[in-house]
Amino acid sequence: MKFIVSSSALLKQLQSINGVVANNPVVPILENFLFDVTDGLLTITASDLETSMITEIPVEAKENGRIAAPARILLDTLKNLPDQPVTFTIDEETYTIEISSSNGRYKLSGENATDFPKVPQVRGGNAIEIPSNALARAINKTIFAVSTDELRPAMTGIFVQLNEGNITFVATDGHRLLRYRRNDVSTGESTSIIVPRKAFNLLKATLPAEPTSVKVEFNNANAFFSFDNIRMICRLIDERFPDYENVIPKLNPNKLLIDRYDLLSSVKRISIYSNKTTHQVRLKITGSELVISAEDLDFSNEASERLSCQYEGEDMEIGFNAKFLIEMLNNIDADEVNLELSTPNRAGLLMPAGTDENEDILMLVMPVMLNNYV
Repeated sequence: MKFIVSSSALLKQLQSINGVVANNPVVPILENFLFDVTDGLLTITASDLETSMITEIPVEAKENGRIAAPARILLDTLKNLPDQPVTFTIDEETYTIEISSSNGRYKLSGENATDFPKVPQVRGGNAIEIPSNALARAINKTIFAVSTDELRPAMTGIFVQLNEGNITFVATDGHRLLRYRRNDVSTGESTSIIVPRKAFNLLKATLPAEPTSVKVEFNNANAFFSFDNIRMICRLIDERFPDYENVIPKLNPNKLLIDRYDLLSSVKRISIYSNKTTHQVRLKITGSELVISAEDLDFSNEASERLSCQYEGEDMEIGFNAKFLIEMLNNIDADEVNLELSTPNRAGLLMPAGTDENEDILMLVMPVMLNNYV
């Protein structure tokens, strides 16, 4: 079998799906791309058994055929070739691949395409369409809070809840919880799935910058995402996600409104002086003044800063993990943020001030017990 293709066009397609290829996969053939030429169309598949990505590119070919081509050596070769037409000649008996360019010839050994795992099909499931920019934003706003604890598999993915009037993305690691809701995407019936972190990370890296529509189909076992000429199929996490609505405190009489950048900058500076294990910073609110302080008794380091704010409620003192606060504040675009609190031992809610009618962002962070708090 022989086909001709532009080196840069092929490289672009391979790079878009290369993130799936594992360095030391369980099955050695997964270090390869599956090439399938049918009627002048080259279909390329990469897989790690959990997630598969497929892309297509037109080629000049007179015959059909399949081969598994080693991913790393192929990518390195194409990266270092100037843009030009390259000819792939494949011997389907010995599985050798010869790449001919104007510069020279490169011979590499492939593998039998029949050994490559079959990609699952999503049949008889639900389907929705979501704008790529809305999906990318939802992933960016939640993925940093996904747990890495394999003992709690339900938390190692993003919970996607589809309702008649909206779609909700939720991530938690037990210390913080992110809820991102879109009101401009809706489905006919209510259902929910848990999508693994790796699948959404790959999707985020592949989504195009210009707005396009992403078709999402899913059943009980797999989810299928398709846009432009790229398709991704991932195995869903078959676990029960925690009842996140019950965790969010409803009555929060103490409400703080403050400039996001001022608070973020202050927490960043103060956290330098916090304990390196707990990263604890103390927020003391009295009237319209917020005092942020931290101390590291092991090294006798301490720091405090005063910020002005708008506050309704009783004076209070509460501790938070500075790393979590910084990460959450970095993921808010608004100029001002609302911090809603009830008591020093209950979770605090962080939200952007001035909401977008199409989206609703809620960030929950658990407090750290203060040394003087009894």
